[in-house]
Amino acid sequence: MSLAEVQRGTPPANKRAQALSIRGLNKWFGSNHVVKDLNIDVAPGEFLVLLGPSGCGKTTGLRIIAGLEIADSGGVFLGDTDVTQVLPKYRDIAMVFQSYALYPHKTVAENIGFPLKVRKVAPAERDAAVRDAAAQVHMEELLERYPRQLSGGQRQRVALARAIVRRPSAFLMDEPLSNLDAKLRGYMRAELKHMQHELGVTTVYVTHDQVEAMTLAHRVAIMDGGVLQQIGSPREVYDNPANRFVAGFMGSPPMNFVEGEVSSGRFESHGVSLPVAANGNSAVAGGRAVMGFRPEDAEIVAPGTGLFDATVYAAELTGDVTLVTVNVGEESLSVKMPKEYDVDFDSTVAVRFPLERGFLFDAGSGQRVDGAFV
Repeated sequence: MSLAEVQRGTPPANKRAQALSIRGLNKWFGSNHVVKDLNIDVAPGEFLVLLGPSGCGKTTGLRIIAGLEIADSGGVFLGDTDVTQVLPKYRDIAMVFQSYALYPHKTVAENIGFPLKVRKVAPAERDAAVRDAAAQVHMEELLERYPRQLSGGQRQRVALARAIVRRPSAFLMDEPLSNLDAKLRGYMRAELKHMQHELGVTTVYVTHDQVEAMTLAHRVAIMDGGVLQQIGSPREVYDNPANRFVAGFMGSPPMNFVEGEVSSGRFESHGVSLPVAANGNSAVAGGRAVMGFRPEDAEIVAPGTGLFDATVYAAELTGDVTLVTVNVGEESLSVKMPKEYDVDFDSTVAVRFPLERGFLFDAGSGQRVDGAFV
């Protein structure tokens, strides 16, 4: 593993962990091209999250890696081995499903040990492995129970233990936390992250939840319409989105956008007038552009003292912050203020943020213009 990967936070892989390479994957369902020339390299022991909205191709890509779907073109490599045509049971990859996929008539111990039973592992060795895997997910006291006697979080732990017990070269996880309530999801995120760090297993995790991606991943691969939009660490993707889609998908609340035009060195829209660097003029096709800024980078100030004036639409105390929604022309924008902040509905205020924290996107292509605001 390179120094750059270590500095990025990727833990040392265990001895069984393998690199995973996806090369030029394409998949059609009839005339629907759901995965388009997908190329991703996952380092041994890395936790990679495939992130995107429903229907973007992320789960199909994961199923191709697992061997549950056949690619129309391209290849999947585990270490130095081409596994594109290898049956799923011979790929040395364990998959955890959204639905848990537990056998209802088997106990927790029997569910965890089933992969080893299929491989005809000796009973004594199998029992020891089951207890070890159960201990790693804190289920050792519940081995004799049945799935119907478990909570959602406990069932998910059983599914994880069943994957762990195989000691695979790679884990694949398809939205494993989506059936849990918000509090349990937060707890299980921490459990998953710690477990993957301890095991050091190469992991590809699919989700549409950007909070899961930000908290779990060493790197995030964002997909839309079957196309890989950007790949990088959560911080890189959040701070330097490649395009408007990525900028709007990462963040809660998402990035604010204001549509307008660039001309004579300024971005103009609905009373917003901001200076734009020379490259901003030349990089925006036809002058049509979109300005963006993060809610946490902005603040509400007195009218006439910010970058532009706005009208307060709502103010919501969320606990740690007050989320203020303002209207500028037809655009609704969000600003995070301290929890003590209070403001009247329909009052006139101004919005201010450091221009170097602003973004400019081409309205047609959606691509970001670097260093547009100065």
